Amino acid sequence: MILPQVRDPRLVTIRRGGSLTDDHHRLLALWAAACAEHVLDHFETAQPSDARPRDAIGATRRWARGEAPMMATRAVGGHAMGAARELVGAPRFAAYAAGQAAVVAHVAEHDLGAAAYAIRAAVAAAPADAAESTRLAERAWQRDRLPADVRDLVLEDQQRRSDICWNVFDD
Repeated sequence: MILPQVRDPRLVTIRRGGSLTDDHHRLLALWAAACAEHVLDHFETAQPSDARPRDAIGATRRWARGEAPMMATRAVGGHAMGAARELVGAPRFAAYAAGQAAVVAHVAEHDLGAAAYAIRAAVAAAPADAAESTRLAERAWQRDRLPADVRDLVLEDQQRRSDICWNVFDD
């Protein structure tokens, strides 16, 4: 479970009673897509003929540009997560990251799901003795790509929700 029981109104869109602007919502989606794409090769190496996770990342970007409806983007995200079900390890986590990125269109707080699953994919693909350094490197890669306008919000949310995101955001 990567969603908190109590929602942060800063991550709820204005039209749903929160304070998240559409521009910031799109930035979160694009960042989530970048996190998922960074580890996508783990899935594509294992399942080269299954385009569902790549399609989810593309749908996320189309939604952020206003070229795809939220419901369709959310559905594509569900299909990407379906691609994960029969897999284990890095390919599974990479597919989940792509699915989580797409469902950011529906619930912005899934941005951390995409990031957390991407970190888990990177760690699962690493040798056991490099797991911690890999986790920190992937987390740093993600943080380096956080858009300035949402950086503080995401970093605060990572601190708040790291325990329900497998502690991948901890120092």
